[in-house]
Amino acid sequence: MAHDDRLFLITGATGKTGNGAIQLLLERGHRVRAMVHREDERSRALAEAGAEVVVADFHDLDGVTAAVQGVAGAYFCYPILPGLVESTVIFAQAATEAGVRSVVNMSQISARREAGSNAARQHWLCERLLDRTELVTTHLRPTFFAEWLKTWWEMRGGEGFLRLPFGEGRHAPIAAADQSHVIAAVLAAPEPHDRAVYTLHGPVEQNHYDIAAAMAGSLGHPVHYEPIGIEEFASAMRGRGLPEHLVQHLSNVAVDYQNGVFAGTNDIVKKVGGRDPLSVEDFVAHDRSYFDTSGPYFVPAP
Repeated sequence: MAHDDRLFLITGATGKTGNGAIQLLLERGHRVRAMVHREDERSRALAEAGAEVVVADFHDLDGVTAAVQGVAGAYFCYPILPGLVESTVIFAQAATEAGVRSVVNMSQISARREAGSNAARQHWLCERLLDRTELVTTHLRPTFFAEWLKTWWEMRGGEGFLRLPFGEGRHAPIAAADQSHVIAAVLAAPEPHDRAVYTLHGPVEQNHYDIAAAMAGSLGHPVHYEPIGIEEFASAMRGRGLPEHLVQHLSNVAVDYQNGVFAGTNDIVKKVGGRDPLSVEDFVAHDRSYFDTSGPYFVPAP
């Protein structure tokens, strides 16, 4: 195993992309500091794997300042919650004071000035803020995660259902594991990616009818896509208890999705991350047991 004395900070360390990046960095002989919100089974598992675990809040300047001490590069990943701009300002200031060299910033594909989603517009603003620092900065803009298929999945009567407000829009679902490979690679060698904005995609662009057919092929039973209206979807998400900030975001990116904002494919995962991205079929087959039951936020049929 190669030795590399640099220390990397991973925020969102118990999330899918952060956790995966930690495992890859540790396997490659790097030192990793994992920033978490609380100690729990997930954080203890990171410590057992070899990461240094620190508990800190994105909104706490002193806590973030302590987390970035001695760090060469950081992965900044903020959830879809209010407070992104403030947290990015805090991180940028703390990282600059501490002499952090580089940051990989998790943004989203719908980030732009004219975005209807508050979260997406805030991501665009935060990209511009980080670009104005001296940090070697790389922005990642993934399309919809393949994992979101689990979130909205319904198992009913031995068949699968996806009731979603995406019309006949298209995207190439990208697995978190593939994103982790890109994150780890850019952290280890950031300079070629300075000020790059990478959209991340899976291997095949599909609409949700195609996705349902691909899932059916892996699961061995029928899967149906049922397009619904955005208001029905938003009402169901509020009924599930999702916060209004997230509902507003999802409602607006549904419009973006129908308008082609999430579409496309490229070779970034292969070229930067060093591996071919997972197809929908492979993703489902790898975690087949999850689809035996419904996901937490499926939209029930009327």
